[in-house]
Amino acid sequence: MKRLLTLSLVAVLSACGGGEPAEDPAETEAAPEPAAQPATAADQGPTGELTMPSWFSVDEASETVNMTVVSGATSAKNYWNYNGAADGTMRITVPEGYTVTIEFVNEDPNMAHSFGIEATRDGGAAPQPNPVFAGAVTENPTSMMEATMTGESETVTFTAGAAGDYFMVCYVPGHLSTGMWIHFRVSDDGSAGVQGVVDEVM
Repeated sequence: MKRLLTLSLVAVLSACGGGEPAEDPAETEAAPEPAAQPATAADQGPTGELTMPSWFSVDEASETVNMTVVSGATSAKNYWNYNGAADGTMRITVPEGYTVTIEFVNEDPNMAHSFGIEATRDGGAAPQPNPVFAGAVTENPTSMMEATMTGESETVTFTAGAAGDYFMVCYVPGHLSTGMWIHFRVSDDGSAGVQGVVDEVM
């Protein structure tokens, strides 16, 4: 009889919810938002001393910078690189107000490439050209058939008109989103050179 009474009491308490512990209000609050992720090394860009590789030269008297940028210089990233660099592993710095001439050479054995100097690298899979300086973009940059093709070269000249941190990006669909970009800085103190990967391409 005692056992039957105990079982009946448990059944009544369960049905009425009396056996459930009260919820702690702290447990029912929404989980806190995760902290913002710190910028990655790629976002911040390479650090260290500015160097002058053979493919980069500065003439202070004429306020000009000349460089050769080779897409597919190495097999890194399936040849989708600039002078061997991709994913922000290199930074090119030129002085504000200088005339910049870039000889762009495509040595990728399989694919067309392009470049432009952009304010952002968030163009997605099919970025649209919006260069920050007039003329700082190759011809037909989004076309897989009319951008700079394998074995071709193109010369681009522009004035680095405003100091700031920018990006050199490839506009051919899929290339930027998979890492074909590097940092491009215009300095306000006259500094110039290259940081990061500086494969000799000449």
